Amino acid sequence: MRVLLIDDDPVFAATLARALGRRRIDTALAHNADTALEQAVQWQPSHVLLDLNLGGDISGLDLIAPLCERVADVRITVLTGYASIATTVTAMQRGAVGYLAKPVDAPTVLAALAGENDSTASDTPGKRMSLKRLEWEHIQRVLAEHDGNISEAARSLGLHRRTLQRKLDKKPVKF
Repeated sequence: MRVLLIDDDPVFAATLARALGRRRIDTALAHNADTALEQAVQWQPSHVLLDLNLGGDISGLDLIAPLCERVADVRITVLTGYASIATTVTAMQRGAVGYLAKPVDAPTVLAALAGENDSTASDTPGKRMSLKRLEWEHIQRVLAEHDGNISEAARSLGLHRRTLQRKLDKKPVKF
């Protein structure tokens, strides 16, 4: 198994790469979109762990299709600290096979890489979402419908823009 880990957080990426290396998984790191695409072509990984928020002008979602085009049969798993149903659906539609919410431990990543489970952040068998989680999911969906435009999303939700920004600054709530 060859894994290309694409994450703009060098500490997280190095820690996860070390954990995978201890389990004898070849891992390469990339911290931006350009380097990721170059390494994907040169290295031809079997799996990609892709951060959703890479910083700069490009989202991890925008890298899914180019990675799939450049590497035959690659399996892409999206990692994010801002999991939502909207981004999960978008990632899957673009070609990702898994979606994990950070913080994530090495055994969970390994299970996702091995395809041992349905590695989507929205999976919580037998549990109902809390009201706060439902609100978070709804906000994320409306924000996605307005292409990330906070002012438009706030108008659509009937909220003041600053109130929506405060809600978005909070970490996603658990199910």
